[in-house]
Amino acid sequence: MLLTACGGGADKPKANNKIAGADGGSTASASASPSPTQQTGRPEITFPAGVKNIFEDQKTGDSVKDAVLADNALSVNSMDDAIFQGSVNTKPLGFYNSGKALNAAITYVQGYLDKGDTWVGTTRYFNRRVTLSGSTSATVVYCSDESKSFLKNRKTKKTKNTPTTADSYVLYNAKLVRNGQGVWQTTDIISDRGAKACQP
Repeated sequence: MLLTACGGGADKPKANNKIAGADGGSTASASASPSPTQQTGRPEITFPAGVKNIFEDQKTGDSVKDAVLADNALSVNSMDDAIFQGSVNTKPLGFYNSGKALNAAITYVQGYLDKGDTWVGTTRYFNRRVTLSGSTSATVVYCSDESKSFLKNRKTKKTKNTPTTADSYVLYNAKLVRNGQGVWQTTDIISDRGAKACQP
């Protein structure tokens, strides 16, 4: 399991990754999180000013696949939320991730905290494709574009403006399982930074 970093090629601690292709579907800009957060019992996620995750391909026309994509986005947001809050003990992190994915997410977030870093800018998630396996299991393959997001030191407030390279693009393959609460939790995830499938 591998998780990656923000910014044009700067490596992050271990965590997740994604894929690319032709742009399609609707786009959702999340400085907070997609609408499922508003459902009863779901923890709220809010981002500070100057930070945004954009999720493309939100609607497939299939309600189950759309629910998977929404919770996949919330899993991603939960990790960034933990970074911004400066804690691996946030409620969203354990709500949207479990098993190997949760362990990887904790390691990923802790890597930021140990280095005294956070991030700013915009990260785009695209070419998000869902494959269902039965009624409670799914995989999502997707790409991220980190060329417009950058590491920022918490203490000095200085931003590391790294150049855009192949490493700014990451391919992810995530496994999700629908739990008893109806939440599609990410249970495992692998990433491939610099994957050609995600590069423009």
